[in-house]
Amino acid sequence: MQKTIFAGVIAASLVPTITAAPAVAQSAQERLDSRYDRALAAGYKALFLCSAIANAEANGATRTPESVHAMELTGIQSPLDDIIREMKYEIVRRPTGQIAHVQVEWADDMPDRIAPYYGSRTGCSIMPIGSPIDLHRPEMPMPAYGAAGDDAGEAHGSIRPKDNRPGPILVLGAKALNQDRLETYGKGARTTAVVVRRLAVDRTEEFSAEFYAPGYNPLTPQRTWSVAKSIASTLVGMAVHSGEHSTDDVIGLNYWRMGGKGDPRNAITIDHALRMATGRYSDTPGNRTDPIYWGGSTVDENAAKWPVIREPGSVYRYANNDTLLAVKAVRQYLDYYTVPALLAKIGMKETVVETDWQGGFVLSSQVWTTARDLASLGELYLKNGMIEGEDGPERVLPKDWRDYVSAPSGPQPQGRPFGYGAGWWLMNNSDGVPADTFAAFGNRGQYVVVVPSRNVVIVRRGEDMVGTRFDIAAFTRDVLAAMD
Repeated sequence: MQKTIFAGVIAASLVPTITAAPAVAQSAQERLDSRYDRALAAGYKALFLCSAIANAEANGATRTPESVHAMELTGIQSPLDDIIREMKYEIVRRPTGQIAHVQVEWADDMPDRIAPYYGSRTGCSIMPIGSPIDLHRPEMPMPAYGAAGDDAGEAHGSIRPKDNRPGPILVLGAKALNQDRLETYGKGARTTAVVVRRLAVDRTEEFSAEFYAPGYNPLTPQRTWSVAKSIASTLVGMAVHSGEHSTDDVIGLNYWRMGGKGDPRNAITIDHALRMATGRYSDTPGNRTDPIYWGGSTVDENAAKWPVIREPGSVYRYANNDTLLAVKAVRQYLDYYTVPALLAKIGMKETVVETDWQGGFVLSSQVWTTARDLASLGELYLKNGMIEGEDGPERVLPKDWRDYVSAPSGPQPQGRPFGYGAGWWLMNNSDGVPADTFAAFGNRGQYVVVVPSRNVVIVRRGEDMVGTRFDIAAFTRDVLAAMD
């Protein structure tokens, strides 16, 4: 492993390297792919160790490298799952104890993969493959913003019980759900947190219940994965409400023009992007975006440049790049008002939207937040875009935004049990679930279910193994029945 020397820097958490046996009779392409997989695995590991630990510490919570290895770094996609935990790593801290960066060895002839921590405003980013070790002067203290200060244990969002110890049981009316009961909704499911809230007619909180698995509590952030797309949709809604944007705005890619519209990508609107209907090509189902997430590439380098193969607005194709394009369209609004301030306004004060190393928001997946902050997101939609401002009730989303995001007005997924709105999934066809139910879904079992007709929001967090399917429709149905 490359030697890192900094005056006063604390190095921690070294694990032994286990060298895999060389593959026999690999083709040149297979050797290339194997090398790239190692680079991605190292980037994945560096970023998760950095984000899970540093973002938790900023909240006043604690995560250990061992807990990250046991949860976030197990049950992930092949082939990374087979090699990621064996990789040698180092956590480098500043004299203050704050994480400076995490580095992971992946090749003898290349620098380690680096994930620096930029503070509690934007968390960690993964540097490009081959980036030299630490460009960010770890001997200098990073500024602490928001959640890292003395207010870390005070009220964030709409509720904060004084006792923040994890609870082993979720009590809903006469029904109690423990970990064993939660596992019945998906074999191999690993539920880490559940929050259920119901608002009264006057939109004040009437009921709340919470569950946290051992090692997790109300201050523990987890990666949202694709629940971030619903957060992105909400931030776009705030930009629309400000009057600075419309969902009919073209995104402004400004490709070539030669009479008329020129490049068809110039016709893509914010609405097309939110509804996964840009008509652009993506190379894998779900458009995994590995170069941005783990490779150290940027949003501008990868998300905006895919070619159009269908007329925008004509075909549904789930793609991370579409959400990243919608966020790009309102980037000036987000930079001016700042994402941390906008999220704090709606009660999400313990949420960190991470960026690529050039500052592009990775709002398709790379957000770290608590279960309570996600419940506050759901509450915002129960209240139809209203919050309690300093001078009384204040609108932060357009009056019709809830109807807009939960309407299947664009092309729909084929062969799936759920429809799609604008950054939110639709549960209108789920048996026993009210037809107005819509939800945010994320990898590894992240869910935020909003049921306007019942004034209920349900949050389920997990670290489910790859291939595990948590039955969110059945869980929603049972939670609602228990509250009758």
